[in-house]
Amino acid sequence: MRRISYQIIIGTILLILGVLLLLRAAGIYDTGQLLVYAPSVIVLFALISLIKSEFRSVSGPLILIVIFGTIQAVALGLASSDIILPVIIIAVGLGFIFNRIRRPSIRERVTDKVEMMAILGGVESRNSSKAFRGGEMLAIFGGADLDLLPVLGGAEDERRRPRARGDGASDGSFQGSSGQPDLIITGFVAFGGVTVKD
Repeated sequence: MRRISYQIIIGTILLILGVLLLLRAAGIYDTGQLLVYAPSVIVLFALISLIKSEFRSVSGPLILIVIFGTIQAVALGLASSDIILPVIIIAVGLGFIFNRIRRPSIRERVTDKVEMMAILGGVESRNSSKAFRGGEMLAIFGGADLDLLPVLGGAEDERRRPRARGDGASDGSFQGSSGQPDLIITGFVAFGGVTVKD
């Protein structure tokens, strides 16, 4: 059974949130009670990003979790709105500290497909699978770097040309001869960048 892409999951959540906002703005239906939980969506994104990076990229998701977790608590009446600004300052400070102390390490992979997600931070991965088929990358206010040198290295006539799709994507790969199969990496980039190199 084919697994549902995390990009489809996130896209569906954003679509539902947008429809709720539109219904409220158009006066068709008061979705205010549902929108109270909107900050939890951002917290969910950050948690997914943490899990996808296997806790190697911590600072960006941590900032989002602390800030939007606090906003959610205020929206539910569990905390005073006076604490939002101090919490934002603390979260940004923690982000700088985590980013300095624990820089994201490069993940070594031997899987046929990759899934990379970067939110307010960077993710680096190196894949050495001999049967690599492609993957998905998502970068929101962050960057994702995929190194395929272990896969595509060797003699020039044996190297393939990766093709990166998405805004802000750069292809630092070797331009192989025509007739060779293309390696396709699909991705979504919002205020960030994706790099594929071999």
